Formats: sequence, C-alpha cells, structure tokens
Amino acid sequence: MQTYTCDVVTVTYTPPTAKANAINCPYYGAYANQQWGAGLHHSNQGTTTLGGLTISLCANCGAAALWFENALVYPPTSTAPLPNSDLPAAIATDYNEARDILQRSPRGAAALLRLAIQKLCIHVGESGDNLNADIAALVKKGLRSHVQQALDVVRVIGNQAVHPGQIDLNDDPHTATALFGLVNLIAQQMITDSKEAEALYNALPAAQREAIEKRDKK
Repeated sequence: MQTYTCDVVTVTYTPPTAKANAINCPYYGAYANQQWGAGLHHSNQGTTTLGGLTISLCANCGAAALWFENALVYPPTSTAPLPNSDLPAAIATDYNEARDILQRSPRGAAALLRLAIQKLCIHVGESGDNLNADIAALVKKGLRSHVQQALDVVRVIGNQAVHPGQIDLNDDPHTATALFGLVNLIAQQMITDSKEAEALYNALPAAQREAIEKRDKK
C-alpha cells in the first residue's frame, strides 16, 4: 500500500501497480484482489504469448485491465484517491477534473483543488473570501488544527500570491497529491462525521431526544 505524506497529513491509497496482489481498481476504485496473467494471441497456428503484455482481472468487478511492460495502458486512470462520497456535486466535479489531469498537469490539478477547498469552506458556512480566515474559523468549529498546519505547508494559505483557481508555478505532484487528501479530510470531518452523528442522534427515541434538548437549554 502506498501512502503520500505532506508533513502532518498522510493520504492512504493503493494506486494501480503491476503484479500487486491487491490495488484500488482502475475502473471503480474499490480496493480488491487482482488475478494476473500473460497476454495471449490465439490463431490457427496455436497460442502465442505477447511479450510485455499482462492482463489483470479485478476480483470485485470482474473487469480486465491491460498492462504493457508493467505500465497500465487501459483503462486510463489516475493515481489520486477518489473523492469523499459526501462532497457536493459541484465540488466533486472540480475534484474529479483534478484527478483526470494530475499526471499531465499537477499545477492545474492543484489550482482546481484550491478552488474546491474554497467552495468547500463556503459549503460549510464560511465566506470563501479568505482561505486563511475560513480555515481558522473551521478549526474553532471543530476542524482539527493539524489541517490548518498542513494547508500552510502546501501553500494553500499563507501565500498571498496564490489565490483559489490560480496556478502556482512551484506546485508539483507531491503538493497536488497532498491537496487531494486535504479536500477529503475536510469533507470527512465537517460533512461526513456531522451527518453520521446526526443520524445516530435522530435514531434515539423521541423521549430521550426531548430530555437531551431540555438539558441543553438549561
């Protein structure tokens, strides 16, 4: 399993890797075992092994992927982690576009992810005008302080020359990969965790919820 680390943030993801026992499926992203075999050509003269061609079969979805000299050639895929399933559609669109271009343009991917973080801040109640102020406000609301530190590390905030959606010529794949993890981390803490806690609370009997609400009013 491969991890991408940016000081205080670690993004765990198992990208498609030749001959690995299990990877994140290049089709649907699920972590699954893979069966590997050589590429073969069948003809009237018999069966021939195609040098350098390997086929992997996903145990989860059953789809086959093609590899040539240990490089994935089909389907086209990204090494970036999948978006948090609770991301709003507009933010997920920016995130997935960044995934699609990561290999070709890590600077462009990082710019899209900064924009996604700005939209995410707005979605959870901040202004979106100043990422530094927004993240500080989110920390007061419960976002872990190490997220703010990580944002500083990857120059999302603290660099007044770079604004959401603009390209920083110093960005590289390492920075972009860390930003993918930060988007998911903020979404997990500010959206997913809140939704799950609310669901647990709403599952309580009405009498218990009323008792809790009376206690809180006091």
